Amino acid sequence: MKDWFTIDRIDADTHIISEYRHWEETHCYLLNGSERSLLIDTGLGICNIYDEVRKLTDKPVIAVATHIHWDHIGGHKYFPDFYAHEEELNWLNGEFPLTMEQIKGMVVDRCELPEGYDVNKYEFFQGTPARVLKDGDKIDIGGRCIQVLHTPGHSPGHMCFWEKDRSHLFTGDLVYKDTLFAYYPSTDPEAYLVSLEKISALQVKRVFPAHHTLDIQPEILIRMHDAFRQLQAKGQLHHGSGTFDYGDWAVWL
Repeated sequence: MKDWFTIDRIDADTHIISEYRHWEETHCYLLNGSERSLLIDTGLGICNIYDEVRKLTDKPVIAVATHIHWDHIGGHKYFPDFYAHEEELNWLNGEFPLTMEQIKGMVVDRCELPEGYDVNKYEFFQGTPARVLKDGDKIDIGGRCIQVLHTPGHSPGHMCFWEKDRSHLFTGDLVYKDTLFAYYPSTDPEAYLVSLEKISALQVKRVFPAHHTLDIQPEILIRMHDAFRQLQAKGQLHHGSGTFDYGDWAVWL
């Protein structure tokens, strides 16, 4: 299990916990406040993220997923105090649209699994959140306030997290550099555009995505919004219209 996680520091009280040995290169973010810590996404669940978190905080930890997909809630089992959006509670109760076999296939796909890892023991987290979130809610962890932005498109209850005092935006799977997925039946390309409109209006200084490179600048929010708007104008913003490549990112509709 050694070296599965990579830790990077954003500032004195904010860390990135990454899983680069899997093709999804998932990033989780630990925000430490004076009273509590907030863990945005808990990763793939292949290795124990709790042990990494405990090296970085001695505060009680709240876990919150940007959305209820397997690669973002894999470590939720270690954090009983977790929050979720009201639109995805059914996915935490046996109604996730993919089978366990499909999920296991993605767990082992294109990655360097730890020696002795048994994918047959992999489970899709199920549970009841300590708090149900909606758009505009705030999470106060002591000296730091993080606002919930409901940003559907990639999934019905997808959330971005906005820390206005630092101008930091945690974008989950709504924004990252690579191919954005908006082709699943549970995605909504039109809602995706509305969500991009919402976040591109913010005065963002730093963007923190859930996957792939961390070398990402706020200007990409405007570029993505403009591209989606052009696809809408051409009548292409719908499932089945194809993959559109914009150089450092693409979208699969």
